[in-house]
Amino acid sequence: MPYIGTKVYSDGSHYIAIPPENFPSRKKRRKPKPKPPTNPKTDETQPITTPKEKFETAYAESQKLPKRERKKYIAEKLQNEFKTDEQLKEFVESNIERKKNNAYKRYSRLWRKVNLQGKWNFFVTFTYDSEKLDETQFKKKLRNALKHAVNRNGWKYIGVFERSPDKKRLHFHGIFYIPENAMIGEIVEVKDYSTKSHRMQTTYQNTHFLKEFGRNDFKPIDIPNDISQSVKYLLKYIEKSGEKLIYGGKLPTYFKSDILDEDIACGFGVDERKLLLFDSFRCIDEGEILGKVSPEIIEKMPKCN
Repeated sequence: MPYIGTKVYSDGSHYIAIPPENFPSRKKRRKPKPKPPTNPKTDETQPITTPKEKFETAYAESQKLPKRERKKYIAEKLQNEFKTDEQLKEFVESNIERKKNNAYKRYSRLWRKVNLQGKWNFFVTFTYDSEKLDETQFKKKLRNALKHAVNRNGWKYIGVFERSPDKKRLHFHGIFYIPENAMIGEIVEVKDYSTKSHRMQTTYQNTHFLKEFGRNDFKPIDIPNDISQSVKYLLKYIEKSGEKLIYGGKLPTYFKSDILDEDIACGFGVDERKLLLFDSFRCIDEGEILGKVSPEIIEKMPKCN
């Protein structure tokens, strides 16, 4: 019996199916956030500082410390919020576990988007130039420029803002898919001196972004391993800085397909509720077999997140 409307994702090596009947929807009603109290004398909203909010602040601050010192730092910041050390310990550990689970979900979603897109051809760095813009303008104008590139030229990207360790200069790093003949400006080879490695280096700069924003580097991604290394590079920065990834373009997490029993290799994951598919499984949309799985066939399949 086929599985109908199954979500399928790639883990980089194999395709995994998630049958909807094995994962029944559990939509929870979100509790409304309490409104901040107001001061009757001034009618001004007073900020709420709950233990959870204090935890979030302390957790972000702790990321600058060695891992072995982070939990102790957070506990010290929250020690006045609880009557006993046991309550404090339980609260800190449960919220650290929550942060780890959320991070794992974000990382899983990122890798699935990366693997499903498949075609990435540049690792790009934009460097802030104080002579052209201030930092706020740099962020806003760059995101707007990339938005236009997505809408007008079909670009796709995943990136993050970060600061260099030494000079704290703002950068934007990202993996990009730029369709053929959709490059804005021209890519020119530039040889200059690297103050980091203390030797001459070759970079590939885009003339349009050089004029508008300053120094940039459009490094071609030539082999699949380059994609994996580029994503790990981005993850390193969001772990270090707490910055959020920025997505541009249509980057679904899954495509949908009916799955035939003979295309299932075995059950997979917790309680084997997921399905490991053969590498040549057939993609079926509304009863029509479009062909064996391939980037071209996946492009035709319905997508979802």
